[in-house]
Amino acid sequence: MCGITGFWSRGRLSGEAPATLRRMTDAIRHRGPDDEGQWLDPDAGIALGHRRLSILDLSPEGHQPMISAGGRFVIIFNGEIYNFAELRLEEERRGTAFRGHSDTEVMLAVIERLGLMEATKRFAGMFAFALWDRERRELSLVRDRIGEKPLFFGRMGATLLFGSELKALRGHPEWRGEIDRDALALYCRYNYVPAPFSIYTGVRKVEPASIVTIAADGSEQTARYWRLEEVVAAGLADPLDGSETEILGQLAGRLSATISEEMLADVPLGAFLPEGIGPGIAAATTSGGATDACDDCM
Repeated sequence: MCGITGFWSRGRLSGEAPATLRRMTDAIRHRGPDDEGQWLDPDAGIALGHRRLSILDLSPEGHQPMISAGGRFVIIFNGEIYNFAELRLEEERRGTAFRGHSDTEVMLAVIERLGLMEATKRFAGMFAFALWDRERRELSLVRDRIGEKPLFFGRMGATLLFGSELKALRGHPEWRGEIDRDALALYCRYNYVPAPFSIYTGVRKVEPASIVTIAADGSEQTARYWRLEEVVAAGLADPLDGSETEILGQLAGRLSATISEEMLADVPLGAFLPEGIGPGIAAATTSGGATDACDDCM
């Protein structure tokens, strides 16, 4: 579990911007105690901050914010890309040379080659990331298919704030923490605030399987890169063929392959299961970190 945060001001950043960004990243230090990083472009008004829990590539080559090899993109990333080894091999066969062995560097290489939308479709994992396009001066906020990793964003005056947790946004001087009464009603009804709402007025959650892109002129566009209903429809149209034993064997094989992908790490792993058995409830967390489920409640 890492933490990402930042802001984009409509105008040149002031000299206080690094200190402001530090307050925002300090607020989520618990998400990433191993390393911290900042990247600012004062002329563009963008500031990106990262708190790192080192899982893959413990060297400085895994440091974030990370700039793509071509120099066009800057990323701050929370999560893991489970199929990054496969994607890396594809890129290496195309002649791409990598400095380190982090999944973040692989993500940037795939994005540079395919573009953000097509690249994100290839990412299998749990993630939330912010991507700054230096060429187009465009910011994209991206969340994984199921919404395991949280990501909030909102405009406060002339500034766009974003981060893994609401407490990070509170570190900016433009923050106005006004309770959204409609969101409060939703919380009382469901015991959580459903996406895209948050408990604060003007602050939203990036919805699962979505890319929110904010252009240089301030316009905003949301695109879905994956839909569960389409996956279900495709499965119904082409059901598995074979006996019950054969189908169970296929399922066991796919589960084993998935678990193997999720066990890749440069640090010791842990698996935590709740007491008892509860269909649809039992979950395992790896990489020595905790899930982000409670972070998305508000």
